[in-house]
Amino acid sequence: QEHFGGLKGLSIAWIGDGNNVLQSFLTSAAKLGMHLRIATPRGFEPDPRITKIAEQNSKEYGTKLLLTTDPLEAADSANVLVTDTWISMGQEEEKKERLKAFQGYQITMQTAKSAASNWTFLHCLPRKPEEVDDEVFYSPRSLVFQEAENRKWTI
Repeated sequence: QEHFGGLKGLSIAWIGDGNNVLQSFLTSAAKLGMHLRIATPRGFEPDPRITKIAEQNSKEYGTKLLLTTDPLEAADSANVLVTDTWISMGQEEEKKERLKAFQGYQITMQTAKSAASNWTFLHCLPRKPEEVDDEVFYSPRSLVFQEAENRKWTI
């Protein structure tokens, strides 16, 4: 909202794990007027109960919800590209399996070519290079440090 001046009509592309952060997006995006485009590998989708809520919210608020396994499809025309850690606390033993499953999900400038011309990047940190490459993470399009600062003020 701070960057775009408002949220209504924005398209958010989540590329990565169907984890708790995505589930927060799923329960709130439509209520804020945002379209949500999600790409997760098979087996790493968000909780189906949360997805059902998101589908109902999307209908109620007139937004679009896309679930796919294709990161470029999710990124298509998105204003915001978002990812999070692929290996959350307690999943360390799954690291090798997860890194294999998430091959092709790294956000790069190639991913961004599918996005809207005004695309930005978010990540709630800490990030790993396999999730987003340095070129995107440190680019002027990256809002991760402003995102972190805003989180500081809410704490």
